[in-house]
Parts: sequence; structure tokens; C-alpha cells
Amino acid sequence: MDVGERRSVIEERVIREGEVQFGTLAAELEVSAMTIRRDIEALEQAGVVRRITGGAIAVGGSAAFEPSYGSRAGRAVGSKKVIGARIASLLSPGEVVLLDSGSTVAAVAEALRGRALGLTVVTPSIKVATILADEPDTTVVLAGGLVRPGELSLIGPDAERLVSQYNCETYVAGVAGVDSRRGLTEYHPEEAAVKRAAVEGARRLIVGADSAKLGRVHLVTIAPLDAVDVLVTDAEPDHEVLLHAQSTGTEVISIRSTTPR
Repeated sequence: MDVGERRSVIEERVIREGEVQFGTLAAELEVSAMTIRRDIEALEQAGVVRRITGGAIAVGGSAAFEPSYGSRAGRAVGSKKVIGARIASLLSPGEVVLLDSGSTVAAVAEALRGRALGLTVVTPSIKVATILADEPDTTVVLAGGLVRPGELSLIGPDAERLVSQYNCETYVAGVAGVDSRRGLTEYHPEEAAVKRAAVEGARRLIVGADSAKLGRVHLVTIAPLDAVDVLVTDAEPDHEVLLHAQSTGTEVISIRSTTPR
């Protein structure tokens, strides 16, 4: 298989599946990971794919594609840990906090352990509830509703109703995409509906998003970018999305300089 054929195979794969991993492609095509990286760089220059940590995603036509929770949780682990710790530092003792579903917010929950903040945590995430269930002085309120397999998040009218009825001081949101024009977006309509209810009910909205999520638009819009009070990310401070967010009044916290490489 020559270079052109290999790149055609990779292009067809990423368009069909929405996402590819360098290591998997290298093994299947029997070439080095560096060769795959060069192929991906060429496809990115052609506007076919966009590189992310450990792989690439399709550009266009993939708004509804949702990678598995395991796949997402395995990306940018170091960045999510630092983002989670920074968000945890923004919460005050005794707050009523709504912690979202998703791997980034799970990192926030992990960072809250041992801080003894005496929080009341409302969450539609079974994972988050499990992380904080035995934390001293922490009250955990788990939303009702339908359980999404794999995600272990709760969706549907019951979940929306519960997150709406609590007067949360802060909502820590996990999102699939953050875009200057389309705002905060998510893959799954019912997941997005719960997040939308949470945005409407909280006084402060904090979003944690690693750099791969900036500029990405997915199936459903949750809220405009100017609804975000604080955006915590590992992207460079001069990223176009961050500059736009700041221009609308959002506080942007870039932890790029302290993110493990």
C-alpha cells in the first residue's frame, strides 16, 4: 500500500467512524505511529480531519457522532486532572453545587475529595455520586431518571425536573464542544436537555474544557458562550474561542503553563 492508498483508507475510516486513534491505525496498517502522524497531518492540511490527543476526528458531518465514555475518559487525562483541581479551588465552603456528568467533571469530583468544603452536590451522574458518596460533610443528591448505559448519566423529564428544582449557586458543566458562534454543544439531545435545565437554574456557570473541545460543534446547543461565567481550559490564552469568550465577559482561566505534558 503506497502513501496515497494509505491516506485514502484513513480518510474513509475517519469519515465513517468519526474518530481514529494513532496506535490502532499503526497496528492495522502495519506502519509506525510516526508515519500515521504524518498521514494525519497531511489530511488535516487538506481539511479532512482535525488532530486531537492520540488521534483525529472528522471535520464536518460528525456532529452527531459520540465517542464512548471510555474513549473520552482516556483523552487528555493530565489536562482534565489539572482542570478539575482548578475548578475545585473555585468552589466555596457550604455551596450548593450541581456537578455534571462526563469525564472532566468526574475529575472535579475527584479533586474535591479531602477538601472538607461541606458541599451539597446535586448531580445527574452516577459516577460523580459514587466518587463523593463517602466524603465527610458532603451531601449528595442524585437526580432521578433514565440511566444511559456506558455514560451512567441520568436523563429524561425526571432528571430535568430535579436539577431545575434545586437553587444551585454553581453549575460545573461538562460539554462536548465550545464554539464562538454556536456556544456550548453536546452530542445527545436528552443529555443536552438536562444540561440546559441546569444552566437555567444556577447562578454561576463554570465550564471545564480541554483544548480539543474548543472550536468543535456537536448536534445540540446547550447555551450561548456568553452564558458562561468561568471557562477553565488547557488551551493557549490567545486561542480564538477564548478571546471571543473574554470579549463577552467570560472569565477565562488557562492552566496551559501548568498542564502535564
